[in-house]
Amino acid sequence: MAEIKESFIIRGIEFNNRVLTASGTFGYGDEVKTLTDVNRLGGIITKSLSLKPRAGNPPVRIVETAGGMLNSIGLANIGVDKFIGEKLPYLRTLSTRIIVNVAASSVEEYCSVVQQIDEQGGISGFEINVSCPNVKEGGLNFGTDPKRVAEITREVRKRTQRPLLLKLTPNVTHISEFARAAESEGADAVSVINTLVGMAIDIKNKRPKLSTVTGGLSGPAIKPIALAKVYETSKAIKIPVIGIGGIQQWEDAIEFLLAGATAIQVGTMNFIDPAGGEMIVDGIKQFCVKEGLKDVGDLVGTLKVDTSTSVIDSWR
Repeated sequence: MAEIKESFIIRGIEFNNRVLTASGTFGYGDEVKTLTDVNRLGGIITKSLSLKPRAGNPPVRIVETAGGMLNSIGLANIGVDKFIGEKLPYLRTLSTRIIVNVAASSVEEYCSVVQQIDEQGGISGFEINVSCPNVKEGGLNFGTDPKRVAEITREVRKRTQRPLLLKLTPNVTHISEFARAAESEGADAVSVINTLVGMAIDIKNKRPKLSTVTGGLSGPAIKPIALAKVYETSKAIKIPVIGIGGIQQWEDAIEFLLAGATAIQVGTMNFIDPAGGEMIVDGIKQFCVKEGLKDVGDLVGTLKVDTSTSVIDSWR
């Protein structure tokens, strides 16, 4: 196969390729080490991490839907101390990039988690989750207020010089407004999109299927929305956009790159096949060979659009 440049750079950190895992779908990396070669991925974004351990929401907290999955895990995680003691040693042995996803109930908690992990080293950057739709504190309370997104970005930026990504919610009118807020306060990239608010009902007992009534919808069903949000965001900011939402195969990833994503994250697909990311890496490379491209980056933002008829372009 012809030599293809697959790498990209965020804040001086080089990622081997443009396929990463989405937070919450790949554990902390060690859970799937016997199922796939994690070093073939551009990066692993860990399960969300908070200052103290969180039990999350009570069951039922995962429900399959048509073309997707609803989850209401509630950011269950092991907490910073256990992550540093039990997960970080393994992650340090990997050659792929490690991005720690951080969730919190306050600005101070975001800062504390980032600072403690930053001091340990062994990771490449942080993804700040301001968009979880199934927790009572934090989550959408932060992600649907651009001033709060700006504040969190500004304060976390003071605690680290590593790459800083902000994970944004689609549950707003114009996601580009929030991307601009993150960019203005020092974010190096934005992850677009987190899950959409959704619900499912058991008609036999007339009750919601999730214990929390609503949860976050992911999977192929949200891909058209995610593409539109990535396109909108990429037109509004200069920093990289990391595309997420319903990516099941390499063709999906190509669509996101064309729409303006610098890289992509594979999420729900990991529950179906933990090696799905590897197949997408191979598929992107083979597509570039077929198209006569020398660099995967040559695909980014090359969607041909008549801006005179584009509704999204009229928002700029």
